[in-house]
Amino acid sequence: MDSLALSLSLAARVMARVHAGQSLTQALAILGKTAPAARAAAQDVVYGSLRRYGCGEFILQRLLQRSLPHPEVQALLLGALYRLQTRPESGYMVVDQAVAAAGELAGGGFKGLVNGVLRNYLRQQEVLHAAMLDDDEAVQQHPGWWLARLRRCYPEHWQNIVAVGNLPPPMTLRVNRRRATLTDYATRLQDAGLSVRAAGGDALILAKPVSVDALPGFVDGLVSIQDAGAQRAVHLLEPLAGQRVLDACAAPGGKTGHLLEMADIRLLALDIDGNRTRRIEDNLQRLGLQATVQVADCRATDQWWDGRPFDAILADVPCSASGVARRHPDIKYLRRESDIRRFARIQTEILDKLWPLLKPGGKLLYTTCSVFPEENGAQIDAFLFRQPAAKRLDEERLLPQEEHDGFYYALLRKAV
Repeated sequence: MDSLALSLSLAARVMARVHAGQSLTQALAILGKTAPAARAAAQDVVYGSLRRYGCGEFILQRLLQRSLPHPEVQALLLGALYRLQTRPESGYMVVDQAVAAAGELAGGGFKGLVNGVLRNYLRQQEVLHAAMLDDDEAVQQHPGWWLARLRRCYPEHWQNIVAVGNLPPPMTLRVNRRRATLTDYATRLQDAGLSVRAAGGDALILAKPVSVDALPGFVDGLVSIQDAGAQRAVHLLEPLAGQRVLDACAAPGGKTGHLLEMADIRLLALDIDGNRTRRIEDNLQRLGLQATVQVADCRATDQWWDGRPFDAILADVPCSASGVARRHPDIKYLRRESDIRRFARIQTEILDKLWPLLKPGGKLLYTTCSVFPEENGAQIDAFLFRQPAAKRLDEERLLPQEEHDGFYYALLRKAV
């Protein structure tokens, strides 16, 4: 099978799993033993297709006479439409390769249908794209309920939030200040032929994404991949040497590592997911850092807390992830509006369970990667009403921008 046909076939298998309800991280696991070049090409199709929420579906609804009984063939068509729309100069080659990929799916029974649908698209694309202008979800590439919330909450900014959410994210690095300075590592990148710019704090943004294998000293822990907005957490919490710190929802460990790079602290990192917890341990091993890592639900304090209060707590709570949709485009397909209320309940439980574990005078940083107020400022307002001993020291709302994803931070102090 030619390289494009292979990438379309692999992408179809991944996307079909996402459409069936798997997270993109879970679905991509099927590419585990795929050759690096084929994996990268398949991921390009997957991410590009998923970011264009509603666009491919709109076109297929008008080109297909009936719904397809085979989800991988449906996903193959979406992937092929993405390639046709983004690389129109290769139209007939894309069609040919998509038909070849269809030969590997469902016993090859849909090759004729794939050929016909894609050639009809090439003939009718101007009419189809003109009709699409009347479909809000297809134009904005976000679910309708999501768009309605953004328009209501951010009447002056919603269009930019949507536009950023439809773009590939930058590749942002966090320099391990225990092993390198920002200036020295930027020089190493430039010596390796990689253009880079500073983004504040420990962050560097590459002009063009590369494989981690191309990053000098990555395997030796000199640098990590982490969005510039996510790096704000540790700078707000400001851990001090000797403090006892809890990272309550720690996986996959980006903020865990950053905390330990900032100061010599005694850190307990928890996460409810055992598989994701292993990623914390892997990250710490690469960085040459140590922490106590435990699989636990941070709300079940009777099962893991030893009774000794913490000087500082990082509560990076589960949320809708609406601020990182460009990095996790499966979120557009998997989230439902009802999930916002469910996450808000979990966030309330986490805040109420962790607050008693904090020393008087200690600090708790509440953070989400959501842009929805119910998970952010409204959550903290309600908490402060329940807890008169809590004071809000700082609050940052980072809407998605070119240089960073969307995050919310509230720094709280417990009265002495």
